[in-house]
Amino acid sequence: MIIIHAGFQIQTDKEDDFLVEIRPLIEASRSEEGNISYDLVKDTEKAGAYTMVELWKDMDAVKFHNQTEHFTSFTATAPKYFTVPPQVKVYDAQPVAKK
Repeated sequence: MIIIHAGFQIQTDKEDDFLVEIRPLIEASRSEEGNISYDLVKDTEKAGAYTMVELWKDMDAVKFHNQTEHFTSFTATAPKYFTVPPQVKVYDAQPVAKK
C-alpha cells in the first residue's frame, strides 16, 4: 500500500476558492481503480494549512492517478493558491498483522 501526504499552505484569502477547485479532484480520485482513500484534512491550529492523505493499492495506481485529467488540471492551476510549494511525502506501507 502506498500512502501519500501532500501538505498545502494556502493563502487564507483564497481558501474558499481552493476548496471549490480541489473538490472535483477529490471526487474523481476516489473513484479511481486502486484508490483506497483520498481525504483533505484541514489543520485546526495553523491557518491555511491542509494535508491531502491518499492511500493507494500500489505504485501503479499512483502513476495512473498522476496522469489523469483531473490531477493534471488541478496541478496546473493550484499554484495560484499556495504560499509555498506543496510538501509531498510518499510511504510504502504494509498493514500490521493482527495477533
